[in-house]
Amino acid sequence: MPTSDTERDALVDAVRAIAVRLEAEKSHLTDLDSAIGDADHGANMDRGFQAVLEQLERKDDAEAADIVKTVGTTLISEVGGAAGPLYGGSFMYASEELQDGITAESTVAFAEAYLEKVEDRGGATVGNKTMVDALTPAVQTYKKSIEQDDLSPLTALAKAVDACRRGVEFTVPLKATKGRASYLGWRSVGHQDPGATSTLFMLEEILQTAEDYTAGETEQDATSPTVPDADAEEE
Repeated sequence: MPTSDTERDALVDAVRAIAVRLEAEKSHLTDLDSAIGDADHGANMDRGFQAVLEQLERKDDAEAADIVKTVGTTLISEVGGAAGPLYGGSFMYASEELQDGITAESTVAFAEAYLEKVEDRGGATVGNKTMVDALTPAVQTYKKSIEQDDLSPLTALAKAVDACRRGVEFTVPLKATKGRASYLGWRSVGHQDPGATSTLFMLEEILQTAEDYTAGETEQDATSPTVPDADAEEE
């Protein structure tokens, strides 16, 4: 199913909003990464998404999958360190789920594929103090809201954002066991993970764009667990 003009515009506007948000939050992400990383996450993400915007200017008639794939390939080429392959590779891999357009079913599949590739590339699981701690509850909540609770995609997305926010908070007391932060050992405790934080920023902007395009109002009062629940998929 071809991507409609409205879907295409919404998708590009969401990417544009993410770029604007990451530029505004660059210093904040740098501060977070300075505490437990290489102090480059903010600059890397900002540079990557500014490059994405330049590439999307040439994609006026692109389908949804191609737009997301462009985001991925650009991030891989422009973002240094582990973030480029981690974010970019995951966007590329998950973009295949949007070949038939943007639907509730395809977005669930996209979210699951994105999380799968992040876990595969980073080798992280819940509790390692990484973006997986924010992504996992977000994806599980979105999937459950759509497939079991029969909620609208917009409401499901709002609940996913709330779950993601809880996941970001969950990273603070953890001891890092993956990535650059793991070198600090117990000194990583008490610091918020920058990758989880940038993931939250992206989801917040996607939600805001979705609300703008649907004129919807949602309440982010998700009933998701306070911490990621590995058994949520079995419920």
